Amino acid sequence: MTPTASPAFTRQLWNKVPEVTIFFWIIKVLATTVGETAGDLLSTRLGLGLTNTLIVMSVVTIAVLVWQVMTKRYAPAPYWLSVVLISVVGTLITDYLHDNLGISFEVTTSVFTVILAAVFAIWYAFEHTLSIHSIITTRRELFYWSAILFTFALGTSAGDQAAESLNFGYGPSAIIFAQAIAAVTAVFYILKSVSRLQPHSPASIWCFWIAYILTRPLGASVGDYLAKPHIAGGWGLGTLYTSELFLVLISALVVFLTATRIDRQEAADPQAA
Repeated sequence: MTPTASPAFTRQLWNKVPEVTIFFWIIKVLATTVGETAGDLLSTRLGLGLTNTLIVMSVVTIAVLVWQVMTKRYAPAPYWLSVVLISVVGTLITDYLHDNLGISFEVTTSVFTVILAAVFAIWYAFEHTLSIHSIITTRRELFYWSAILFTFALGTSAGDQAAESLNFGYGPSAIIFAQAIAAVTAVFYILKSVSRLQPHSPASIWCFWIAYILTRPLGASVGDYLAKPHIAGGWGLGTLYTSELFLVLISALVVFLTATRIDRQEAADPQAA
């Protein structure tokens, strides 16, 4: 039996997420970098502490997500602001578990992997698709943002595990995750060339989500490499300047996308819906 929900959760909307273009991936990586550096900036340099920063940023994120969910179709400003804030919260959750509770990155990586798999399983059980080309109901959007949160938490944990626990260092870790994304991209285009993959096909969907997860540790490693002092294996730019630089770049791209609308999906994929 197909699960049911109230009309408010299943009413059809315009697609609530952007088309997956090169701009999507650029802003995603920039947002993950900000998530890493801004989390450190707020909790450490500004002296708020992990607990207070996590509480404040969670409240702000929920407020922005309400704005995003209330919109009837994708709009760059609320969407990407939600992504940036969830990136910060995902980083803070992982840091809180590791720094304040003493839970190892190996454990948090494993736990977040299980939680993310559960989110995907429940999402699929209700909607029979994980395609981002079919985010046309409030319920699907809530599943989508839940998955986004745990991809960020998982990515942060995996990135820190590679750079710190496994002693790869921030720069080499970024290269490793970039190579993994390149491999997934190559698999996608090979499959597309031999089987004419459609956006709603399982292989296409899983290539997207695997790449999406991997961009988080890539961005986290890049952020740490730029911000950390030389003695810690970084470039020494600092969390403030790194966060400001990437926020300016994100803002410029969001303004561009708002003006041009080149990443707007005019209609949802009927086969995925």
